Amino acid sequence: MFTPKYPPTTTYTPPTTTYAAPPVPVPADTTPAPIVQQPVPMPVPQQPARPTVQLTAGSTALLVAGGTAAILVVGVVLVSMLLAVAITAVSVAVVAVVLRSMLKDAPRKGR
Repeated sequence: MFTPKYPPTTTYTPPTTTYAAPPVPVPADTTPAPIVQQPVPMPVPQQPARPTVQLTAGSTALLVAGGTAAILVVGVVLVSMLLAVAITAVSVAVVAVVLRSMLKDAPRKGR
C-alpha cells in the first residue's frame, strides 16, 4: 500500500541539448553617432509600499488592554517562581536545623 510505484526504466529518454553557434558580429557603420545630451528628469517621490497604520480609539484601547494583560501574566509567572524558590529555601533551612540538632545530640546518646 505504501510502496512507491516507479515507471519502467524503458520509458526514460534522455533530453537532447543542441548548442547554437554564437552569432557572427556584423560590421556596423563606422561613422560615430552624434552625442545628444538629454536633460535628467526630476525624481518623482514614490508612494510608500505599505499604507501607514492609523490607530483609532478602539484599536488603541485594545493595544493597551493586550499589553496590560501580557505584563500581568509575566508578573504572575515571575512571582510564582520566586515563591517556589522561597518555599524551597525555607524547607532546606528547616531540614538543616533538624539535622544539626540530631547530629549535636548523637554523641551524647551513644555513651
